[in-house]
Amino acid sequence: MTDRGELSNLLTMWRARLKPATVGLPAVSARLTGLRREEVAMLAGLSVDYLVRLEQGRSQNPSVQVAGALARALQLSDEERDQLFQAAGLPIPLPTNVPTHIPRSVQRLLLRAPDVAIGVYTAHWSLLTVNASWQALLGQPPRGYNLIEAQFTGTAPNVLMSAAYIERFERALVTDMRNATLRYPKDRSVQQLLQRLRRIDRFEELWLEGTSVAQRSEEKTFLHPIVGPITVDCDVYTTIGKDLRIITYTVEPGSDEASKYDLARALGIQQPAR
Repeated sequence: MTDRGELSNLLTMWRARLKPATVGLPAVSARLTGLRREEVAMLAGLSVDYLVRLEQGRSQNPSVQVAGALARALQLSDEERDQLFQAAGLPIPLPTNVPTHIPRSVQRLLLRAPDVAIGVYTAHWSLLTVNASWQALLGQPPRGYNLIEAQFTGTAPNVLMSAAYIERFERALVTDMRNATLRYPKDRSVQQLLQRLRRIDRFEELWLEGTSVAQRSEEKTFLHPIVGPITVDCDVYTTIGKDLRIITYTVEPGSDEASKYDLARALGIQQPAR
């Protein structure tokens, strides 16, 4: 029997130990530690009412997606995440599943590098989280955003790029998708995404070719709806042992691009033209 009371206790304790500044919220002198329920709900993308029901033990069946979102919002360690899943009556994520847990070190990177636009993705390029600079540059990402699917359906952010660039970039994405299917053959999210992608003629063409192309660092020019074109350096990093993809966008300090990038950040979240 699952101890639903323990789930309630764990959520309450983990919420109480966090400092607002640790999760990027303004520090309040009268409240040095402990997050409010509405703050955790916002960070996890849940309704406050649902979080209240979880903490009070009145809701007993959180989904895997909800549990994962709470683990990220509460900045749990891998061991604590496993406790959360176990207390919720869910199977503990196994290495056969695509990792979605963002370790504390990466969460600190998102908060401590405000000048860098950062997005964190899974091994099959499903977006997990972004920081404020990313939102200012590229807009608020839609729920369930997947970079591969967006690229091949024409819904990705507007990037000014040559035909040669598009060719190489799409081949690299197909390569990454194939690697994800080989590494996580039993993960349903991987199989479902692959089924959708293979209905797209261009993806299917590249998939059947079987060419392997690696991601690489390069410049990208995004078309901001107010500032106009902004050219940034794009780098892709992989976390060791976590199999997450971290994309960063940076500009040369003091350059014209830095001035445009700073203006975009000052304007805040925009919805880029597509």
